[in-house]
Amino acid sequence: MTVLDATPGSLTPGEVRDLLEPDGSLSYSTVVTTLTRLFEKGAVARQRDGRAFRYGALSAPAGLVADRMSRLMAVEPDRATVLRRFVSTLHPDDERLLRELLQEDSSDE
Repeated sequence: MTVLDATPGSLTPGEVRDLLEPDGSLSYSTVVTTLTRLFEKGAVARQRDGRAFRYGALSAPAGLVADRMSRLMAVEPDRATVLRRFVSTLHPDDERLLRELLQEDSSDE
């Protein structure tokens, strides 16, 4: 996702592989499988280019993680416990950042 997000256009699986592992140690089929799964999950766009596909990011990686967290929270009835446990596992710097972000949001109202 980071490679796709850092590229202005779309990339073929071979181009993604070359950017990830220029020495060719990463399997082409692994990249194709990963990109296909990301497409099926709605995380990347795909367009046909000859016999292959080109892939592009639909959202920054941080946005995808945030979306995933929101979907998980939507199915949990006891959100307070989930959030409490999540916050308790954060690194102190991340907890401080979260508190600052929440403070910013409440001051906007």
